[in-house]
Amino acid sequence: MTTPHVPLAYKAPDEQPDNTPFWQAAREGRLLVKVCKSCGKPHWYPRVLCPFCMGNTTWKEASGRGTVYTFSVTRRAGPHPFCIAYVTLEEGITMMTHLVDCDLDSVRIGQKVRVSFSPSDGGAPVPTFAPA
Repeated sequence: MTTPHVPLAYKAPDEQPDNTPFWQAAREGRLLVKVCKSCGKPHWYPRVLCPFCMGNTTWKEASGRGTVYTFSVTRRAGPHPFCIAYVTLEEGITMMTHLVDCDLDSVRIGQKVRVSFSPSDGGAPVPTFAPA
């Protein structure tokens, strides 16, 4: 028996001055990541200072394409099953997210995915991923 994905209700993100560009890009269907101005390395979770060299960072648009690194399908935590996954983007960073618009029984490590923005409860859409 396959388990279909049922959209979750996402809480509205906490928008702050330092993450406004991220959420504005999300409203436009674009995924941004932080990149160090000194060493050039991208990183996730977005920070003002680079976790590698403590240099200043800037926002850069990501491809939105990635691969499932690992995942977990939760079937008992609520009214609908859902899939939480770590996705490694082409840019080399790995982020925790939900996989959406898929048969949860068909999710696999190494599966190609693309960013998909899911609506939140009264705020900016949140980045989720769907099969590519």
